[in-house]
Amino acid sequence: MDAFALDARVRGLRDKVLLLGGQAEDSLSRALGALIRRNSALAEQVIRDDDTIDSVESEIDEMCADLLIQAAQLGPADLRFVIGVLRTTPMIERIADHAVNIARHALRLNDEPELKPYVALPQMGTLVQKMLTDALDALTWSNAAKARQTIRFDDKVDVLYRRLFAELTAFMVKDSSAVVRAAELLFVIKHLERIADYATNICEQVVYLAEGRAIKHTADAWQSDDASHAASGEHIAGETAQKETPD
Repeated sequence: MDAFALDARVRGLRDKVLLLGGQAEDSLSRALGALIRRNSALAEQVIRDDDTIDSVESEIDEMCADLLIQAAQLGPADLRFVIGVLRTTPMIERIADHAVNIARHALRLNDEPELKPYVALPQMGTLVQKMLTDALDALTWSNAAKARQTIRFDDKVDVLYRRLFAELTAFMVKDSSAVVRAAELLFVIKHLERIADYATNICEQVVYLAEGRAIKHTADAWQSDDASHAASGEHIAGETAQKETPD
């Protein structure tokens, strides 16, 4: 294959990654809009679009496989990009899955009276959306500096997560009628926290592929620091957990 054709394939892969990333961003934005604005139509759209996102992921896998067959002809930067896409595309797809789960919680919550005005939750959602956008931008353009900047926001997400967790569990203690709605929101904030973790992991891959340096910021800390919070939330929520898509 000549260099021009190979370069065109790499550009095509980059465009497809942009498409997948944009779809994941749209799903998250609509899922949050469905919840915060109590717009169930948006939630239903997120759920319908999930199969399309899965199809794009499959197309990207095939494109990467075709390019790796020509690995000897790829330049170092292009080869690292293809490897990075292979490693991070499943993360992007999982982010979209978490958005679908948020949409499902929104559908259930929208059928009930509002538990409380949303204040910190939209703040958390906005921050997670920014992390996702910046992480995808860093991946698409192999921008290690932007990846490092994005990783720093994960601690802020964790602060908001813990704040909301405390508020929601307090509602459960004070009012038994609030347990189900609070449990739904506990799952929402957990999905947001996991999306932030995936955005961080994408950034870590970008830095590794660009600089050859493995960095680890929050993934291990999430397992140790927040595991007890997650376990408590899932225990309180009861069988609602069985409806979740596993991580």
